Amino acid sequence: MRQVLRDDGSADETLDPGLDEPTLRRFYETMTLARTLDTRMLSLQRQGRIGFYVPATGQEGCQVGAASALEAEDWVFPAYREPTVALWRGFPLEKLIAQFYGNAEDISKGRQMPNHYGDKDVNFVSASSPVGTQIPQAVGAAWAMRLRGAKSVALVLFGDGATSEGDFHVGMNFAGVFKAPCIFFCQNNAWAISVPFERQTASDSIQAKAQAYGFEGTRIDGNDALAAHVATAQAVRRARSGEGPTLIEAVTFRMGPHSSSDDPSRYRAAEVVEAWKQKDPIERFRRYLERKGIWTAVWQEELAKRVDEKITEAVKRAEKVPPPPFEDVFTDVYADMPPHLREQMEGFLKSGERRRPGDSDAFPL
Repeated sequence: MRQVLRDDGSADETLDPGLDEPTLRRFYETMTLARTLDTRMLSLQRQGRIGFYVPATGQEGCQVGAASALEAEDWVFPAYREPTVALWRGFPLEKLIAQFYGNAEDISKGRQMPNHYGDKDVNFVSASSPVGTQIPQAVGAAWAMRLRGAKSVALVLFGDGATSEGDFHVGMNFAGVFKAPCIFFCQNNAWAISVPFERQTASDSIQAKAQAYGFEGTRIDGNDALAAHVATAQAVRRARSGEGPTLIEAVTFRMGPHSSSDDPSRYRAAEVVEAWKQKDPIERFRRYLERKGIWTAVWQEELAKRVDEKITEAVKRAEKVPPPPFEDVFTDVYADMPPHLREQMEGFLKSGERRRPGDSDAFPL
């Protein structure tokens, strides 16, 4: 398993990519923002202010490392647990939180489940609930890029549970045969909701599966942000040069619940969780920055305050924004609205009805 940063924050100098100070600071700031967002959004869900949330606590390191190896023209096909990637790509925090609320400023206009966010402005494709469906989508997009002569690549992120789906094998096989410029990034976080990794495969690892499809596979310490960066950067170079796909298995751990609807204490031991907390990717990276003379307690305090205030302001704004207008149900179906749909919309608007799903009467359409 490839590792750049040791648990104490020291680095293997032969593998350290030598990123500049602004980039290293951005790594830490993005991970801190994602971790704080998790804490705040889970709290809001428990208060009934948002309906659902999927935390990524413990997986920020591999996410920021992978995202940082991409260029703006590359595409990301996420699962529903990639806030760090979205934030690194430039997904506005205000729009992200608006999506959790499903209000009028939500890019998807309230039509997606919370945490199923996407933004074409940053080439971040909307997530879906079905497990693994993004994998063949990413391969198809990567193949289209190659047919067009573009140098862009597709990064697709998924969990260990997705490797049990047919979509994984179909995507891997096609990408291998046609050398699609696609990076398969598996966050092996030990649990597919309550199903442990050992029930997903008889193989010793996920990365070993790449060999069967004829391309490169590598296994990294998923709590090491620099290892994720190095592995993904190498995979991106291979893809851009026409050498085909790479499968990266990032061994990490989901510290929190699968979602706000999950109670992980029912299926995993507290001592296992505690042992993984000692491998926290943010704390490891903090030690690395401290060794380099970048991290200070003053900076940490200022960063925590700034992140907290930024989230607070975004939440305040989101709670003042009304729901999406009802007519969006009609106007976004076709590029040019056909007469029968326009007639339905006009009739609905004239009726003055404004009831919503969940009201005592049925939704009047």
